[in-house]
Amino acid sequence: MAEKVLVIGAGMAGLWTALALGPTGREVTLLERDPPPPEGGPDEAFEGWARRGVGHLRHSHAFLARLRLLIRDEHPELLAELMAAGCRDLTFEGGLTDIHKRTYVADPVDRDLAVLTSRRTTLELVMRRYVERQANVTIRSGAFVKELRIAPGAVPTVTGVVVEDAEGSHELTADMVVDAAGRTSGAIEQIREAGAAIPEETEDCGILYFTRHYRLNPGVSEPERGASPLTGDLEYLKFGVFPGDNGCFSITLCVPEVEEELRKKIVDPATFDGACAALPGLTPWVDPATATPISRVFGMGDLASRWRDLAPGGKAAVLGFFPVGDSHVRSNPLYGRGCSFAAVSAHLLRDAVQMFSDPGARLEAYQRRVTAELRPYYDVMRDADRSAIRRARQELTPGYQPSLKSRLTKRFLEDGVAVAVRSDVDLFRAALRGFHMLEDPQAWLKRPKNLAKIMGYWARGRTRNAEAYRPRGGPEREEMLRGLGLSPELDVQRVLAEAG
Repeated sequence: MAEKVLVIGAGMAGLWTALALGPTGREVTLLERDPPPPEGGPDEAFEGWARRGVGHLRHSHAFLARLRLLIRDEHPELLAELMAAGCRDLTFEGGLTDIHKRTYVADPVDRDLAVLTSRRTTLELVMRRYVERQANVTIRSGAFVKELRIAPGAVPTVTGVVVEDAEGSHELTADMVVDAAGRTSGAIEQIREAGAAIPEETEDCGILYFTRHYRLNPGVSEPERGASPLTGDLEYLKFGVFPGDNGCFSITLCVPEVEEELRKKIVDPATFDGACAALPGLTPWVDPATATPISRVFGMGDLASRWRDLAPGGKAAVLGFFPVGDSHVRSNPLYGRGCSFAAVSAHLLRDAVQMFSDPGARLEAYQRRVTAELRPYYDVMRDADRSAIRRARQELTPGYQPSLKSRLTKRFLEDGVAVAVRSDVDLFRAALRGFHMLEDPQAWLKRPKNLAKIMGYWARGRTRNAEAYRPRGGPEREEMLRGLGLSPELDVQRVLAEAG
């Protein structure tokens, strides 16, 4: 008899769990608290799909190459349907600099280094309709999981859930319960209350997210990519343009928590567009002659990295229960790896349950594989967040002088690594493999040949490498804030007061 699997949530993590486990012959039921998508296509989904359980539904999204290749190789029909709905590939060739183009020779692997992008509602709409057609998979909308059913024991066992739906409150049993409910899920807390020891690392990401969507005006094409960057980090502000589907695109601005004045005002559409207009790479995108806003400014806070270990010391802390996605490993959305983490985890779960029938062995194998696959990326992202938080405070500290080590590290990254990657196509490929989760994120930097190239570019000096530097993406902090009608001094005074 086929195993019964209950999946809490039909967002990205839930859909990927269904795509991974459905083909194994198991009976998979997704329990989704929110209503199904409206009838129609991508525009109807963007305008009318109510998703209380997905706070970041209308923030910028993209699928990294690891995830795109998984779709291509295991679900080619899904990839075709995504493209037919207007999703797009941002190709390797599209990211080449003028220096790269002079010597570029196409390599077959370049086709694998593409980003799949569109509005999140479009990605999820197409995926959901595809999943609904799969054998062994059922999606029940309007089904709110109130609590887990847990059998006590030396190791607690999850046996099912209590659901509230149109028929009232009732219990569903299962051989496996998968928690794909995201960052606000309370399932782990319930299991801890039942006696399970599940250690957790949590760390503030130190930023807030703000996104607005636009549509190109009739007959207008996307602005040409020029010298000014479409993404950047100004210390007090991070920014990026995300091409979308069907003539749409979004812009995301990330503001450090310490920049209180800016983050309080940036949610105002006029302030948001004013900030974008002050960034040279974004100026043509928000020009009223180019595009028209189609949304308000969506904000997202309470961003934290989180790593949970369901098998501390290699021993399962609970039986019959598996978290996938943000309920297990949560990272800063700035790095765009949340959907990829969920998809990879879902397929690692598939492998574990196919290899073992014992529930403890399954969870132990699953946690072991998640740690091996995802922990390197998690650590790099966490360390980058710590560094960004420090730099944001330093930006507000008058007279701050970095240490010699900090200055050397910055010079190596800016005058060595960044210049080398923007000059050498092979280094660009190598760096993207780590970025796209196709290998350990730091592996390319540890290869002697790559490191030698980087040191060679660094040794050339700034004058000979002048062409390889990206122009600064925008004005200095004081100029930006004054241009937006804000006071640059208030947060400086606050940080000095906090410092004593």
